Amino acid sequence: MPLVLSVLVLAAFAYLAVATVLVWHSRGRAEKERLSRRLGELTGREPDAAPLDIVKKHQLSAVPWLDTMLSRQHWTAAADRMLAQADIQAPLGVFVLSSLVLAVIGAVFIQFLSKSTLIAGIGAGFFAVLPFWWIRLKRRRRMAHFEKQLPEALDLVARALKAGHTFNSGMAMVGQEFGDPIRKEFGKTLEEINFGVTLLEALDNIMDRVDCPDLNFFVVSLKIQSETGGNLAEIVENIASLIRERFKLRGRIRILSAEGRFAALILSLMPFGVAGAIYVSNPGYIGLLVDDPLGRMILWTCSGMMLFGILVMRKMIRINV
Repeated sequence: MPLVLSVLVLAAFAYLAVATVLVWHSRGRAEKERLSRRLGELTGREPDAAPLDIVKKHQLSAVPWLDTMLSRQHWTAAADRMLAQADIQAPLGVFVLSSLVLAVIGAVFIQFLSKSTLIAGIGAGFFAVLPFWWIRLKRRRRMAHFEKQLPEALDLVARALKAGHTFNSGMAMVGQEFGDPIRKEFGKTLEEINFGVTLLEALDNIMDRVDCPDLNFFVVSLKIQSETGGNLAEIVENIASLIRERFKLRGRIRILSAEGRFAALILSLMPFGVAGAIYVSNPGYIGLLVDDPLGRMILWTCSGMMLFGILVMRKMIRINV
């Protein structure tokens, strides 16, 4: 068994090293080719060079075979969209390889420590999810920051419209006055419009890039206004006020549910604290839950009931506005 574990660990590290070298080599080669092509165009020393390809290409991985494999999967579109919303420049293949390597290494070490295949499998799943959990956490923080910036940005657009500026000029002012992420997203929309994309298509694109319900209200209102007419400055200003009122209501709900969230946290941690105290005072007493078959069945049953209770409490204290 130790020999098998050693082989698996060595294979995982070798797999990670080869993938890292391939990604680094591919990035370096692409950069050299780009610089050589640019220098050739400036100096005119390569008259027979192939024409410059200006078509935007998006790869899921710098490794060709991994990019082909990921492009055939259905779930990669949602994962790649999550990367874009989190503003992570690394391709999806990096996180897929990291997930596989972490899963193998975690399973090997947990198997070595616990001698249990079931626990090793659970540990492998936990470690495999970590890279995507980090992406989701970064995406949620970025979207929350965007949502906080949106009311002030819309007020600036409304003031620009009242002053006689165009809607594009108002978006340009947002890009100049605000920081990321709203500066970057509004800047991309303005660039698309300047390159010939229609306003409605550019607004649809920003809805795909940003997961924010308040932005969806803003975009839908602009689409309706473009078809029916109306005072655009007043519409944008009303949307900004509506977003602020939603923030106030969300804060009040968070305050009112603070007691329930604290009680849920205490009830969730209490069984683990009591089990730890009993284990410190009398290890043999609580050891029956692990050593005896009936104790293990009780332990798994109680764990399932605790998980169900945690999910119910989470559903009760989470109120969407």
